[in-house]
Amino acid sequence: MPDRFVRRLFSFLLVLGAGLMTFVAQATTIPVYGFKVVKRYPHDTSAFTEGLFYKDGVLYESTGEAGQSRVRKVDLETGKSLQEINVPPAFFGEGIVAWGKHLIQLTWQHQIGFIYDLKTLKRVGTFHYKGQGWALTRNDTHIFMSDGSPTIRVLDPDTLKVVRTITVTADGQPVQNVNELEWVKGQLYANIWLKDIIARIDPKTGHVVGWINLENLFDNAMLPDPTDDVLNGIAYDAKHDRLFVTGKCWPWLYEIKLTAPH
Repeated sequence: MPDRFVRRLFSFLLVLGAGLMTFVAQATTIPVYGFKVVKRYPHDTSAFTEGLFYKDGVLYESTGEAGQSRVRKVDLETGKSLQEINVPPAFFGEGIVAWGKHLIQLTWQHQIGFIYDLKTLKRVGTFHYKGQGWALTRNDTHIFMSDGSPTIRVLDPDTLKVVRTITVTADGQPVQNVNELEWVKGQLYANIWLKDIIARIDPKTGHVVGWINLENLFDNAMLPDPTDDVLNGIAYDAKHDRLFVTGKCWPWLYEIKLTAPH
């Protein structure tokens, strides 16, 4: 299937002549946070991470690539899979979120999502949406969905229908390639695909109120496919105030603390 080649070509065209700091510099009024690594944990290098969250002491991860996509529960300390299920081979797995007794997953281009029993990971249903599916997260009342555009959809968690949208902007300009999402202390954190940066988004306005620069976290040039194996995956442990980040096929998942903006 040519998906990986097409993505690599598109990635090359997007990054040609454009660096991370150029991207950040366009948003001169927005603070840029640094980070320090608190701890690193093993991460499965076969996991092309598309979705990530932390719940009740366990990491949940969805991986991409048609024919290789999985949903799995992962032991944080060892990176070992505790339980997993394969996504049907025709589908490219994308973001995941837990709601009630269910785990909900998007797929990339098929406009269909899967619903699993959160405890057993048995597939119990499907749902449909328009356009692409990239990422999911939630707060106490709604589910948030990205599709690679500046638009984040706000979903009713019971019907999975769109109730409103949020347009993500930085200094008045729309932000493209909004990817993996996480709800952190009242803000939406979002990976920006192909950039070593996380946007902190005000969910009421869609404004980026901060950037987290992760440019020096991990050198993915050492990986077999650095064009595709980019930063992606944010999880937050609210009980212990721990923020985790990783990337596609990275050997490590990092617990980080933010440092003062500059």
